[in-house]
Amino acid sequence: MNDVPGLPARRAALRMCDAVLRRGETLDGAAVAALRQVRDDADRALARAIASETFRWLVDLDALIDSTTRQRLPDDAKPRAVLRLMLAQWLRLETPPHAVIATGLPLLSGGPRRLAHGVFSALVKRKVSLPDAPTLPPAVAARWGERAGSIAAALAEPPPLDMALRDPGETDRWTGELSGTSLLAGHVRLPRGTPVENLPGYGDGAWWVQDLAANLPARLLGKGKGRRVLDLCAAPGGKTLQLAAAGWQVTALDISAARLERLRENLVRTRLQAELVEADALQWQPGEQYDAVLLDAPCTATGTCRRHPEVLRRIGPRQISEMAELQARLLERARGWVRAGGQLVYAVCSLEPEEGEELIARTGLVCGPIAADLLPAGIDPSPQGWLRTDPGMLAHQGGLDGFFIASLPIT
Repeated sequence: MNDVPGLPARRAALRMCDAVLRRGETLDGAAVAALRQVRDDADRALARAIASETFRWLVDLDALIDSTTRQRLPDDAKPRAVLRLMLAQWLRLETPPHAVIATGLPLLSGGPRRLAHGVFSALVKRKVSLPDAPTLPPAVAARWGERAGSIAAALAEPPPLDMALRDPGETDRWTGELSGTSLLAGHVRLPRGTPVENLPGYGDGAWWVQDLAANLPARLLGKGKGRRVLDLCAAPGGKTLQLAAAGWQVTALDISAARLERLRENLVRTRLQAELVEADALQWQPGEQYDAVLLDAPCTATGTCRRHPEVLRRIGPRQISEMAELQARLLERARGWVRAGGQLVYAVCSLEPEEGEELIARTGLVCGPIAADLLPAGIDPSPQGWLRTDPGMLAHQGGLDGFFIASLPIT
């Protein structure tokens, strides 16, 4: 059966989706096991694309399936899972229906195969289409309220590729050499799908991949001028690289040895320096206080839903509450590691108020001002002083991830 061309990629995509829905894994985590037997790079990329587009449009794919069956298929029924993949390929990846059928039906057997064939063929005959924007799961739309519509519209396509420059003074040069656009000094944006390793400047370490929103927290600390900063939960290290390039003496702490190794490799490539510490921030104690601390805290990561659409299915009230409690503990420790007169920057790539605005209100900390010239045009701090971005912002320029960022002076 694996002799069918393209079947291993579809089988891997099915396993990835199953791991997310049944075990709550991320697509990146699920891909490790699911792609183990897929050797061809093109097939590996295809499997990830199928799974990603399936989750991006899951509500709408299910609606199409339900419009064709006499009796609603259970959510965890394998024919539904396979039909989701088949429809995602046809409607989003523009795979011809005959190729979808040839690589999709072998994932099933017996009656389920006949059922899937009948449903898919009926939808093809009806020439169905997807809406302009993905429909959010009802619980997610309710959480996000008035923001839901613009965020959903921004999820229709995967995001572009953003790079942070080692030297912001060379923005014009690299924007030209890379044939990109720039929304901020030190930032260059390219179309998605660009092969990074082949681009000018990669081998010289002139830039690294980092979403525009993720590029903002470190900017709030300004030039280091040799001062000491602690980057908590630092890996994979984009903010560490920013701080080192801005002249800070950086201590980068993370609990993951593997992620710190990636940071170490990027430090070598970019010719930047930082002290790396593998430790649990809830247990570790520094020998002295720092001039500044940047806490990019572990979070639900709902702000990354453009590139990780499965997060809309993985995260609910329980996970949000658990993360908010962890963030509160980390924030309490981090504030004690900043010397009087120093600065604590708190950030999360979450769209949930419990992990952002509400958490800061609970701490009693007061937000300091965020200068407008540190931010892209069209992005402004709130009247309360903190910054909130979401994927619906700057949509005509390619958008950005959802982040909550607060600059907290320590007295």
